[in-house]
Amino acid sequence: MKRTTVSNPSEVRKIGILCLLLNCLLAGIKITCGLVGNSHGVVADGVHTLTDTVTDIALITGTLFWARPPDRCHPYGHRRIETLTTGVIGAALLAAALGIVWNALTSLSAGPQAPPGLIAFAAALISIIVKEIMYRWSNTAGRRLKSNALAANAWHQRSDALSSVPVAAAVAANAMTPSLWFIDSIAALLVAAMIIKAAWTVAGPALKELIDAGADERIVERISSIALQVDGVRQVHAIRTRYVAGNMMVDLHVLVDPALSVQGGHTIAQAVEQRLLETDTSMIDVLVHIEPVETGDIPA
Repeated sequence: MKRTTVSNPSEVRKIGILCLLLNCLLAGIKITCGLVGNSHGVVADGVHTLTDTVTDIALITGTLFWARPPDRCHPYGHRRIETLTTGVIGAALLAAALGIVWNALTSLSAGPQAPPGLIAFAAALISIIVKEIMYRWSNTAGRRLKSNALAANAWHQRSDALSSVPVAAAVAANAMTPSLWFIDSIAALLVAAMIIKAAWTVAGPALKELIDAGADERIVERISSIALQVDGVRQVHAIRTRYVAGNMMVDLHVLVDPALSVQGGHTIAQAVEQRLLETDTSMIDVLVHIEPVETGDIPA
């Protein structure tokens, strides 16, 4: 038994397009102001924003495929494309972080430089405000539409907002105290650390899905407990779970009275499936195998 929970691809796509346009604008502002204002931190922050455009494009492209219905070659549907898109977003974050680390270390090795101008500070401040608004909007939409890729992209927006905070502080400090020339590059390294953490937060769950990691023991025990509440179920075993785009697929073996007719066993299987789908909204597919309980296990 299956539940249809495919996120609205057209709405996700519209959000992705708007985020793409805003990120292009912000990246241009920060990189330009960083170069004019002589701030490596702001330039690095602009590059980080530029990577957001890559993930926006991945999100927009993914919506064209993952909502397609099952077909002969993909009998379970195309939702793993959303998982793959989420992984691409995480990889883009990591690549951006490594590039920022390289630039920051190169700047530190070059020695003292002219202090950044206040135009760089203004760009970082604008980024904090705009990116936080984009995060809240995208994250809310991701939860409402049950789209992991959109939620992951929202965290990409949040990481950009957070990364601009130390950059703004460093630019202000360096502008007021030129002897602190190194603080701008240190801020860039701090940005990179935040991005790496965000990359793991985004890509970790996607990687687990791609290797078919199952639910933890607590969830498996809960599935067993729910199934045992159905009339006619004597025992439950061989519970297997897997995740697809953040949703869970379950199959389990249910032991019933061997004297039951085929119709009776089928009725119990349907009841177990229905109970599980009603109890846990994260489940999208439940498959129940009916088996006869051993005669010696049947209560007298």
